[in-house]
Amino acid sequence: MVVPLLSAASDLGASRLSGYIVAIVILVFLSGFFSSTETAFSSLNRIRLKNLYSTEKKKYSKVYFLSEHFDGLISTILIGNNIVNITATTLATMMFTALIANQDVAGVVSTIVITVVVLIFGEVLPKSMAKRSPEHFARITAPFILALYYVLFPLVWLMGLFQKLIAKIFKKKGSENITDEELITYVDEAQTEGGLDEYEGDLIRSAIEFDNMTVRDVFTPRVEVEAVDIGDSMSDVMKVFRESGYSRLPVYKENIDTIVGVVNLKDFYESYIDGESRFSRLVAKNVIYVPDTMKISDVLRKLQIAKMHLAIVADEFGGTMGIVTLEDILEQLVGEIWDERDEIVEPFVKLADNKYIVLGDTNLEDFFEHFEVNESQEEFEPVTLSGYIAFALGRLPQVGDIVNFEKLAITVKKMNNTVVEKAEVLIIEEEEQTQEK
Repeated sequence: MVVPLLSAASDLGASRLSGYIVAIVILVFLSGFFSSTETAFSSLNRIRLKNLYSTEKKKYSKVYFLSEHFDGLISTILIGNNIVNITATTLATMMFTALIANQDVAGVVSTIVITVVVLIFGEVLPKSMAKRSPEHFARITAPFILALYYVLFPLVWLMGLFQKLIAKIFKKKGSENITDEELITYVDEAQTEGGLDEYEGDLIRSAIEFDNMTVRDVFTPRVEVEAVDIGDSMSDVMKVFRESGYSRLPVYKENIDTIVGVVNLKDFYESYIDGESRFSRLVAKNVIYVPDTMKISDVLRKLQIAKMHLAIVADEFGGTMGIVTLEDILEQLVGEIWDERDEIVEPFVKLADNKYIVLGDTNLEDFFEHFEVNESQEEFEPVTLSGYIAFALGRLPQVGDIVNFEKLAITVKKMNNTVVEKAEVLIIEEEEQTQEK
């Protein structure tokens, strides 16, 4: 086989054979060039590119232009890539046909060789290299691709019309806007790659989820609200300020369902020192009422406009359901905010590997998340663990009551009037659950 090939090579001519080989090598290189360019522009981080363009406009202007005309770019690359691949295949066939007398064998050999060469050097290697540093590759190849873009513009323009026609025929249904879940995935990826630390990631995730939260998720219920009657004496009001540690108190007339304003500790203290007998003139009358279904982002804007620090949460009958403060809302963004007077109470206290003490006022969604229970709070009317226990029992809880929920056994340990103050949570192993069933 070698002898006939050598004989054929001599017949073909060394210069002509070298010409074929050089031409095929150049074409395979161009194929790799187009393939790497396609991968580089497809893998570009658009946000990173915009930042690079804003700081180094001259260096990245061509890359930015091509990324903004992506359909034309892809058309240019595909046209160029197909031309060089088809030409390389044609030249390889001509070369092997001249080298091998049997035309069928020559066709098979040519197909195998050119396929392997183009696959390795024209596709796999260039694309893997471009994937590692897409911005760098895009910057290197952009001038050549942009020149070819203008040379092939008539063909690119026609292909653009064809693409628009296809897009109209197969019109995509639904919104193409980025969802909150996708944004959170981007944040997770950035945190994994080291672009964000844990605190920055948590802060961005909180900001993304912020607009989905309502007053019901953060407000202080009526039974826990510290308020004063407008007819109370100065000493009575001072006592409430001292015991509660709050800087502002709602003021009601006759009962807490009739809130008439808010009194500020600073103003009250100055009047108290001056010996005033009544504090009614100190009450800020511009009370803000909000429903428990309002988004906290909307409440935040209302408080900012009114220059107030708390709003009254009204129920459907016009009564006072509770209050929501500026601090309650901001904590959903930055986490728990403590001051010197706050008593730090942990909602989850670990007693053993599978046993915890949990406060009854713990948010039900936080409870599910802590114990990795696949259940959405939206399926339940209650928003606290205490409310869920009462919901599950169908009556007011008592010490010793047990509620089983998926892998959890919840036992009431301490009551405060009608609400659960503390509960013991036991994580039941899967084997035990199977035996019980």
